[in-house]
Amino acid sequence: MPTFPPPHPLRFTRAEFAGAFGDLGTDLPLLVGIVVATGMDATTAFVVFGALQIASGLAYRLPMPVQPLKAMAAIAIAGKLAPPLLAAGGLIVGVVMLVLARSGALEWIARTVPKPVVRGIQVGLGIQLALLALTRFIPADGTRGWLLAAVSLGIIAWLRESHRVPAALVVIALGVAVAAITWPTGAPLPLGVRLPVLPARWPTPGEFAQASLLLALPQLALSLGNSVLATRQVVADLFPTREPLSVRRIGTTYALMNLVAAPLGGIPVCHGSGGIAGHYAFGARTGASGIIYGTFLVLSGLLLVGEPAAFQRLFPGPVLGTLLLVEAVTVLLLVRDLRDTPGWLAFAVACGLAAAFLPYGYAVALLGGTLISLALKRWRSPRGSR
Repeated sequence: MPTFPPPHPLRFTRAEFAGAFGDLGTDLPLLVGIVVATGMDATTAFVVFGALQIASGLAYRLPMPVQPLKAMAAIAIAGKLAPPLLAAGGLIVGVVMLVLARSGALEWIARTVPKPVVRGIQVGLGIQLALLALTRFIPADGTRGWLLAAVSLGIIAWLRESHRVPAALVVIALGVAVAAITWPTGAPLPLGVRLPVLPARWPTPGEFAQASLLLALPQLALSLGNSVLATRQVVADLFPTREPLSVRRIGTTYALMNLVAAPLGGIPVCHGSGGIAGHYAFGARTGASGIIYGTFLVLSGLLLVGEPAAFQRLFPGPVLGTLLLVEAVTVLLLVRDLRDTPGWLAFAVACGLAAAFLPYGYAVALLGGTLISLALKRWRSPRGSR
């Protein structure tokens, strides 16, 4: 049995500070979007989200991200759902994931789903993140936005090997400086000392029933593919000397986070392979990055999120898009380990395209890709050839 060194100690270095903000391009738009669309308390949402980041960093001792549940967030923003309905969705996915994790069902799923399918899910996520960066965030300010994004990418390319001057911190500082210079006259400032408040009421039985179909069902397929299976794979890819994480552990912390966040008025959350790749790409190697990032979010909730839309203005869309694009490329490049098997590489790309562009694409990629790959393996086996 292989032996692994003990977990890395927490290191509060400049690289960890830079890597701490590697997932900001994904988190911030969804956080602000959910708060504005649903009317939930902004301070509570940021404080709970930040506290979960800190807990994840302490528990895993590596840059294990906490991210908004993407499918659920998109539905909530589009439908402007009431906070209790969103809380009901978070509680349902938490309970389901806890049952899957503790019953051993997640281990069976992990053994059944082949690696090319997991890589395909990562390809799909990378494509979606890249499209989001290139179509929504980078063009947000027109020509000036593209110029700011080009400068940001140039800084990242120039400082990508620097340990003294972390690229992400320079890019974020550039974005804040641009925001300060271009701040609209008369626009509110993102200031206001506030304390978190508990939700006004518990979800009703009808809201639980509605959330199970509207929110939980679309989210679970994405969570199984990206939050559990792909996250475990990315940790193995980026931290090969660390003891491998089990899907049981990832599923359990996923579940507990939602069972804690929903009653407190927080948004539904998950782990995510793209988040790990984003933190890692900008220098994070230990759980210190999560503690730094979580502390920033908690302080932002208490001191800076008096007006959520104004807070988002502090970080221009092109800067968030640049961080998101680097995260997308990092996730896409993980498929390189299949280049020695061109057939499986093409299959992973096909799964990724299905995940990115088909309705319920992650469920199609996860279920359809697994069935097809198992059938192909059986057909290619000596028994299948007879």
